[in-house]
Amino acid sequence: MLDVLHTVNTFHLANLEVGQHWYWEVGSLKLHGQVFLTSWFVIALLAIVSILATRNLQRVPSGLQNFMEYALEFIRDLAKAQIGEKEYRPWVPFVGTLFLFIFVSNWSGALVPWKLIELPASELAAPTNDINTTVALALLTSLAYFYAGISKRGLGYFARYIEPTPVLLPINILEDFTKPLSLSFRLFGNILADELVVAVLVLLVPLFVPLPVMVLGLFTSAIQALIFATLAAAYIGEAIEGHGDHD
Repeated sequence: MLDVLHTVNTFHLANLEVGQHWYWEVGSLKLHGQVFLTSWFVIALLAIVSILATRNLQRVPSGLQNFMEYALEFIRDLAKAQIGEKEYRPWVPFVGTLFLFIFVSNWSGALVPWKLIELPASELAAPTNDINTTVALALLTSLAYFYAGISKRGLGYFARYIEPTPVLLPINILEDFTKPLSLSFRLFGNILADELVVAVLVLLVPLFVPLPVMVLGLFTSAIQALIFATLAAAYIGEAIEGHGDHD
């Protein structure tokens, strides 16, 4: 039995290298190599699946087209529930892109054997286990709900900072800073913690014991993508509230 475990461990399916990064120098810029490669892998995968699903559309969908139409309907219902009946349509692509990118990124960390690809430093992993990715997604969300509010209400959008009373001005301003912080740290913390737990279990008790944890990780990763997209849509709906037809 010990010989079998020793043989399995020689494959090194996972490793712990917290804090190490592989950088590319582009002029005066530093690119985080792991995040750049895995992010473009996720983007390419989503683009290929979208092209394959829509290149030969049928009135009665089947296969990949059926799956993509189900995903679109799910995202459309999510946006409609959070933004409102009349205002949700222009925001479906944004909310859908956020959800699909985070969902596929999270699952790529658990399903793709990144360890088999050797790098000069560290290793490839899900893009969402890096704080730079989650902060970028959260800032995009902040820009989106500011744009939604200003485009709908003009400069009157900023009147909400002194509503219902000017005394709440500091708290209302602080709220706009805490939204991207909570979005980014929640997603980053959950995905990093999940991958660390699985990596530790694979090192200590390879193969069978980590499998239930990996399945649980897939479930929580999907939930995290749903929470991020739902909150993003809710913030957009809140920014245009009072001018849409909210149910």
